[in-house]
Amino acid sequence: MKALRNYLDKIKPNFEEGGKFHAFRSVFDGFETFLFVPNTTAKSGTHIHDSIDSKRIMSMVVIALIPALLFGMYNVGYQHFHATGAAGGFWEMFAYGFLAVLPKIIVSYVVGLGIEFVVAQWKKEEIQEGFLVSGILIPMIVPVDCPLWMLAVATAFSVIFAKEVFGGTGMNVFNVALITRAFLFFAYPTKMSGDTVWVSGDSIFGLGQTVDGLTVATPLGAAATAGTYPEFSWDMVTGLIPGSIGETSVIAIALGAILLLWTGIASWKTMFSVFVGGAFMGWVFNTIGPDTAMAHMPWYEHLVLGGFCFGAVFMATDPVTSARTETGKYIFGFLIGVMAIIIRVLNPGYPEGMMLAILLMNIFAPLIDYCVVQGNISRREKRATAKSNN
Repeated sequence: MKALRNYLDKIKPNFEEGGKFHAFRSVFDGFETFLFVPNTTAKSGTHIHDSIDSKRIMSMVVIALIPALLFGMYNVGYQHFHATGAAGGFWEMFAYGFLAVLPKIIVSYVVGLGIEFVVAQWKKEEIQEGFLVSGILIPMIVPVDCPLWMLAVATAFSVIFAKEVFGGTGMNVFNVALITRAFLFFAYPTKMSGDTVWVSGDSIFGLGQTVDGLTVATPLGAAATAGTYPEFSWDMVTGLIPGSIGETSVIAIALGAILLLWTGIASWKTMFSVFVGGAFMGWVFNTIGPDTAMAHMPWYEHLVLGGFCFGAVFMATDPVTSARTETGKYIFGFLIGVMAIIIRVLNPGYPEGMMLAILLMNIFAPLIDYCVVQGNISRREKRATAKSNN
């Protein structure tokens, strides 16, 4: 690492103002601060120093996403081989999924980071690191058959209009990855829903076999259209079911949740409240809901199907777009869980629900925090007034 540090110090003048590569100063600064903690920090005064900055936090979230991503790759291959009847073992299935998912990751990062590099250089600012997480989240929340050009268009739209126009990382109101998914869902609905997008029917580099007209429904999709909900099975927990690339395995998502909670990066209050809200609303519909398959689906199945777990762990806990007050986190998470189930049950055309629930509560997060703060101020004023009167 010392040799790398010395090499960076040697070439750094080329990227400073007046250097022959000064046009790429932001790019160099981004890589340098990703590799090493900046030493341009306060040296005196009442400051607390540690080795954690936003890049390290984002990197930890990426690590937490790896179990779900790796399982998603395997599940993509598993679903293809299972649906087409092709013969293959574990490594063939994983290799198929890896080759199917990798281009989506590349497109997401190239488009998103490319825009951020250009904006940073134009504004003469350092590259913002928020897209480290968004870049891997985006491929994980789309169906495997989502075309790459659509993913590129949606990623560009979300980075520009959901992030950069608000001022960049830390200033956005909506979760960038979810805006990407929302753009795809409303602009290209046939590529984001239905029963033809969840399992790839193509052979990749000789792996698997090509099958035309392959149709496989997700459990939630089947419940919304068939009129009956699926019986609970452990495949719903392990994740061996059709769905978005990284959202199916509760176990893999739980491993990421443990890391985020252990490191203190994600709020357990928000995460826990989402599940409480979902379970409560599922129980309400089980008790007094309409006579539909979605309403009769047991509350615990709602929690393990679709993007509920993934949204609760990795989306609702986004520190930028979620509530920041401690009491507000409970309210924010609870309402996300409630709204997700309401959308699932009452809107048969959109059986997922989690995406819209989180985006809706992103709007109300500042209001929740404001009400909590104002409530605290009012209670303190009342205590101060009562104390002065006594």
